[in-house]
Amino acid sequence: MILGTSRPLLGDCPRGLYTAKMSRTLSEADSKVFLSEFNIPFAPELLAISADDAVIAAVSVGLPVAVKLCGENISHKTERGLVRLGLSDASSVHEAATELLEAAVPEDHATGVLVAPMVSGGRELIAGLSVDDQFGPTVLIGIGGVLAEAIADVAVRLLPITAVDATEMIEQLHTQGLLEEFRGEPAVDRKAVGDILLALSRLAAEHPEVVSVDINPLIISGGQPVAVDALVEVTS
Repeated sequence: MILGTSRPLLGDCPRGLYTAKMSRTLSEADSKVFLSEFNIPFAPELLAISADDAVIAAVSVGLPVAVKLCGENISHKTERGLVRLGLSDASSVHEAATELLEAAVPEDHATGVLVAPMVSGGRELIAGLSVDDQFGPTVLIGIGGVLAEAIADVAVRLLPITAVDATEMIEQLHTQGLLEEFRGEPAVDRKAVGDILLALSRLAAEHPEVVSVDINPLIISGGQPVAVDALVEVTS
């Protein structure tokens, strides 16, 4: 379960031309609460506001866990060292949460740390939504994780899309071998991946104030896609 928020996540600003000063990034927790409404699959996780709470959360979701600083405008957690992975005991969780909370700067608008179980899987995808000032909203699927930018194996379509479009996007990826049985893991459930793309298409139609969605990585665990990290940008 992701702890929710009592305030509205999104405003009522129309989509259109925008600049960085006219948009804001939801925290990872708020982004996941919002995307969960469209049935994007996430691992269960909890938001903790203190190191002690992080330990309780870790026991609740099950060790080992990942702990990440959570706040608005935190978009490059890994590069800033704001992620701790594979924490297997209470003391390491407490230490990591303390370090992350102390590392927060005012601009982060930190709300706490996210505590989530480690998701196993040897393959990662990326899915997303972006808005082009000329062509409008587009959806993307591709190879994700830390190699996303280096490999640049992606498929992009203008929205809205159909189930056929989603299937064709997945088939368009060059690294098809990664989608089949891989190192003892089952083949990727392509329909489940396609459903995520269709969910992003519905999201774009229903929420024109959303200008970008970044889901990376989308880990393939047991053949099923599980969104591990996600950020939503909206007009402010």
